[in-house]
Amino acid sequence: MHACEDVVGLGGIRNTRPVLEQIANKWSVLILTVLCSEESRFNAIKRRLDPITHKALTEALRRLERNGLVHRRVIPTSQVAVVYSITPLGRSLQAPFVALLEWAQTHGGGIEAAQQAYDQRPD
Repeated sequence: MHACEDVVGLGGIRNTRPVLEQIANKWSVLILTVLCSEESRFNAIKRRLDPITHKALTEALRRLERNGLVHRRVIPTSQVAVVYSITPLGRSLQAPFVALLEWAQTHGGGIEAAQQAYDQRPD
C-alpha cells in the first residue's frame, strides 16, 4: 500500500470525495482564507479575490454556508447589509488551507515550468 492510500484507504475515497468536491475548489479555499482573518461583507471579499465574478462568489458563499463552513448574518440597516464569517467547522480547515497556499506559493514556479515543458513537447 502507498503512503497516500494509508491516509484514507481506497474504500474511504468513496466517502471523502463528496466532501472534497464541496471544499477543495479554488474559490472555497480562497474565501475561507479571507474569512479566517476577519468577517467581511460581500464586496470586500470580492475585492480581495479579484477577478472572481459576482456569480461565482455568490455560488461559492451559498455552498460554504450550506456546508456549515460560513455564517451569513444580515445587518438591519436602511440598506440591507450582509456580513460573512467563518464557522468553527470552517476554521478547522485553516491549517490545511494555509499549508496548501504556502505550497502553491513555493512551488508555483515549478508548476509553470512543467506546463511550459509539456506544452513544448512534440506530440
